[in-house]
Amino acid sequence: MSERVVIALGGNAILQPHQEATYENQLENVRSSSEIIADIVQKGYEVVITHGNGPQVGLILQQNEEAKEVVPPFPLDVCNAKSQGLIGYMLDQCLKNELRKRGLTQQVVSVLTQTQVSQEDEAFRHPTKPIGTFYSEEEAKQMIQKKGWNMREDAGRGWRRVVPSPQPQSILESETIMKLVESGAIVIASGGGGIPVVQQEDGTIKGVEAVIDKDRSGRKLAQEANADIFMMVTDVKNVFIHYGTPEQQALGQISTGEAKRYVREGHFSTGSMGPKMEAAVSFAEQGKHAIICSLEEAALALNGTAGTHIS
Repeated sequence: MSERVVIALGGNAILQPHQEATYENQLENVRSSSEIIADIVQKGYEVVITHGNGPQVGLILQQNEEAKEVVPPFPLDVCNAKSQGLIGYMLDQCLKNELRKRGLTQQVVSVLTQTQVSQEDEAFRHPTKPIGTFYSEEEAKQMIQKKGWNMREDAGRGWRRVVPSPQPQSILESETIMKLVESGAIVIASGGGGIPVVQQEDGTIKGVEAVIDKDRSGRKLAQEANADIFMMVTDVKNVFIHYGTPEQQALGQISTGEAKRYVREGHFSTGSMGPKMEAAVSFAEQGKHAIICSLEEAALALNGTAGTHIS
């Protein structure tokens, strides 16, 4: 029986740092990423793909602001849906082309995915996730008055809107995703952490203005899709302790206990590797296997010869 792997693509799989965010550049990056994913498919794995959307949804929000006098801006959950569509389209098309080139017949399908969160989540009372355009302090004050946004100064670069980042409770389309994977399809789902929704008292769902951490949501997707392996691909080959110091050390095979100890010791920042390690430990504690590795070494990592493995 084939092992099922959820591959969580980092932002560099779609847009490289300091690269102009043109469609052509992003398509070329996705094309290269699809070659690596096709290698994994060719090895016989059942594959589910999820991805980040930070730069893309940021650009959509910027377009909202630039065109607000002409076109009414859309809420954040709708912008998330738009980014899922555009990235899903690129991944779907590029992967289909790569598989056909290799004579492989698997279907590829992109599922618009909603992630349920709780209205009682503490994150709604304390928004922390910066998104979108940078503003001057004066412009930020205007946004607070006009739109009721929460604004915060961001590392000396200007002021940005901050929104809630609640914990994912469930992936609403997980049952459909399971059926598609069991039919032999490669599924692209839960992009950007999923479109955040809450369930109302009458049982209906509605979108909320929030951003769900993509690694936490990827872990939830891996759990609900009954994956054997949850692999987060990023721009480094391994997880490191004592990063950037003379004692820097790459981690290979580690237990969940060791991973938790390194987290407690403060080796991983909340803005980069921290959420990945949290998600990896949570998944591995269920008797499963989590991997953090570079995109280029993803196939090698599945062989156990590259990356950081938590089990």
